[in-house]
Amino acid sequence: MANITASTSLALPSATPQDPAVLAALGFLIRYDGHTLRAYTLDLQTWFGWCVAHQLNPLEVKRVHVELFARELATRLAPATVARRIGTVCGFYKMAVIDGILEVNPAAHVRRPGVSADSPTLGLSHLQFEAVLVAARAQPRDHALIVLLGLLGLRVSEACNIDITDLSHEHGHRVLRLIGKGARPALIPLPPLVCRALDELIGARTDGPLLLSNYGNRLDRKGAARIVKRVACDANIPQHISPHSLRHTMVTTMLDAGVDLRDVQIAARHTDPKTTLRYDRARQNLDRHPVYRLAAFMAGSG
Repeated sequence: MANITASTSLALPSATPQDPAVLAALGFLIRYDGHTLRAYTLDLQTWFGWCVAHQLNPLEVKRVHVELFARELATRLAPATVARRIGTVCGFYKMAVIDGILEVNPAAHVRRPGVSADSPTLGLSHLQFEAVLVAARAQPRDHALIVLLGLLGLRVSEACNIDITDLSHEHGHRVLRLIGKGARPALIPLPPLVCRALDELIGARTDGPLLLSNYGNRLDRKGAARIVKRVACDANIPQHISPHSLRHTMVTTMLDAGVDLRDVQIAARHTDPKTTLRYDRARQNLDRHPVYRLAAFMAGSG
């Protein structure tokens, strides 16, 4: 809590933990941790800094001020980044209303820039992912990381935070329990390929982090990114690949395989099906257009 308060105070001159704006920010940020907390803290620091530069109290702004902030951001940042930052500001004020600090959310009706429905990274093709899996088998840790990211679609922070004790058996399935984005718990069944990779990695260990660094500590995000980059290079993948690219690969490959959108959304743990649709590489493929299914169904009526 002290770290959250300190980082939030950076944008407010002479702010203290009792400053109303800091308390409001703390009330919003305290619900998050990890990468989400860092991203939201940066967004609020940017907003608070803008308010200070324009001699505004963050708790006394009007909608027009947030609109001007968004327009200024749009001159130097990508639309998706602007939309996320305005979303954070809106969420901050929404929580301030819930907490009784404000009566009205000044960001509630601020227009956000449109974001292309096309995902900037669709991940690997089916054959490329197979090549990555083969290249990763040389090292049990690398193989386990790749299957966690590419077959289960875990976020890199989720994979790094797994402990051996998070693995268990339930209802006849080998499963993984984790706390995902937004502090939402998840129960994920483990396919045989994943089980074999994890068992080879774990060996005789019974507790501790699942993924270890070369120094015996818990593998972190940077270490995982280096592994993915090296394995992709070994597999002769020409494009830049990050851990999140493998999550994209899982979602895209499921959709390419014809898995129902709702089932893919559940597997990816997306709260909005529109997010899942952004990954659909074949959505522009006219061979799959639903009018053909309708025509085939009604063929006997012609």
